[in-house]
Amino acid sequence: MPTTVTGAFNSFQKDIVNLDSDRTTRARSSRDWLVGKIKAFDNFFPLYNDKHIYFGSFARKTKIRPLDDIDIMIALTGQECFYSEDVFGKITIHVPDECDTYKHYRHVSSDTLNSIKIVNELVRKLSDIEHYKSANIKRNQEAAVLDLISYDWVFDIVPCFFTTEDAQGRTFYIIPDGTGNWKKTDPRKDRDRVKAINTSCSGNMLNVLRLVKYWQNRPTMPTMGSYLLECMVLSYFENLGSCSQFQDLELVGVFDYIASNIFGSVADPKGIQTNLNDKLSYNDREKIFNKANADAIVAREARILEGDGDHRASINKWRQIFGNNFPEYG
Repeated sequence: MPTTVTGAFNSFQKDIVNLDSDRTTRARSSRDWLVGKIKAFDNFFPLYNDKHIYFGSFARKTKIRPLDDIDIMIALTGQECFYSEDVFGKITIHVPDECDTYKHYRHVSSDTLNSIKIVNELVRKLSDIEHYKSANIKRNQEAAVLDLISYDWVFDIVPCFFTTEDAQGRTFYIIPDGTGNWKKTDPRKDRDRVKAINTSCSGNMLNVLRLVKYWQNRPTMPTMGSYLLECMVLSYFENLGSCSQFQDLELVGVFDYIASNIFGSVADPKGIQTNLNDKLSYNDREKIFNKANADAIVAREARILEGDGDHRASINKWRQIFGNNFPEYG
């Protein structure tokens, strides 16, 4: 067992928080194999192979244990289809009568493409893969979910389209919205933002972000969405511009930032939503605020104890914040 705060954090990060490296390698291999099988589908929608993209926290390297889901977006070519967008951001894809590829997947008595039918067709094709005959494959909202007994994780596979440039020169991915229509997203921006901020922070930010995700998942406060929390932590380090290799030095600032910003709006880095922080109730925000404030105080106490050379007492303070999975002294 560790006898220093740094040793305790390193052990906690490696054994409890971060994904196991061997499991990560196996997961990436299984993901790539699956995409290869999808690319080889016969009698399926035409694929836009250059635009398939891995997304979600596993792809961004912000995932913590357990590794329970892996997200993949499979791009389809639009053929003669075009889209429109209403003031609420709902996307409608229009399918001309001459578009043989998609005309049988339209809403009843409409020229609009039904995203549920597209996902269901993907589910059907996944069921044809010999390796997945015994898998549980179903639609869940916008994704085809592939759950194999042999893996601890499920694959969430989302069919999508890639747009041409709009008037501002921007492109987007269009994905199912879970109700039969479509919505915009752009995982490239999330991916690039994480990479840029972590690079500007000397590669140290990701470990702190994962620690904060672990902290927020504990049953000591309401849980905010993982993506919302990630965006808040990224904004903190984007403004700070640096991050120590010693995680404990950064946590006071992060806790203070969460407490200061949990009642406010959180901008969508993709520029699609106006506010990511629109789901939490006032009561939940208040509980998160109180916990972040309280743990910032304990973290300051832990830092003082470490500075005084009392690593045992400091580690015990960190155990108050992270729970009994944080290593004991000695």
